[in-house]
Amino acid sequence: VTHSIPACIGSMTINSKQLDNESPVSIFAVNKCYETVQDGTFFDGSGFAALVREGYKVRSDVNITLEFRTTAVHGVLLGVSSAKVDAIGLEIVHGKVLFHVNNGAGRITATYEPRGTNSLCDGKWHKLQAHKSKHRISLIIDGNLVHTDNPYIQSTSADTNNPIYVGGYPADVKQNCLTSKSSFRGCLRNLVLTKGQHTELFDFSRAFDLRGVFPHSCPGAEY
Repeated sequence: VTHSIPACIGSMTINSKQLDNESPVSIFAVNKCYETVQDGTFFDGSGFAALVREGYKVRSDVNITLEFRTTAVHGVLLGVSSAKVDAIGLEIVHGKVLFHVNNGAGRITATYEPRGTNSLCDGKWHKLQAHKSKHRISLIIDGNLVHTDNPYIQSTSADTNNPIYVGGYPADVKQNCLTSKSSFRGCLRNLVLTKGQHTELFDFSRAFDLRGVFPHSCPGAEY
């Protein structure tokens, strides 16, 4: 077994002596336990998860679905970029959800603006779907559809080749379709990317880089 256990462990004794887990010699990716938990992945607002080390190729079509829960009005949800300008990005800015796409000719954005600034940042689960089909993009939040006109109809492919960054990204990594540098604080679950007939559900415990992210455990109440 080479992976960690997604669980809470307490009151451990060795040779009748109780271990002091309040002041460990070293600690890595260990969070406090919560009385109530939900399925999902907890992002503590300090880091990110990096997926697909070899690079994810968005190209002409991609459909992204996920569920999020947060009380913060700012935070990166997802970004995939390239060394040039091609990229896609999902973020929460001032309580709005923005879906940015750049196929090489210029950035376009679909924006979902709720009635109240905190409507999506109320600590409850919300479902997001972001769809790119060639030069067309759309965003669906809790069943509400938003789409935007794209003047660059000849440019249809986002030629990305970098990893998928979720919940934030490293300081030395460029993201051409994200305006926020704020790491997401809250919970995410059911991240699925679909291209044509290929559907991939991402397990955050398999990310090649995790910072401030706790897979399989989401606080059930306030966090």
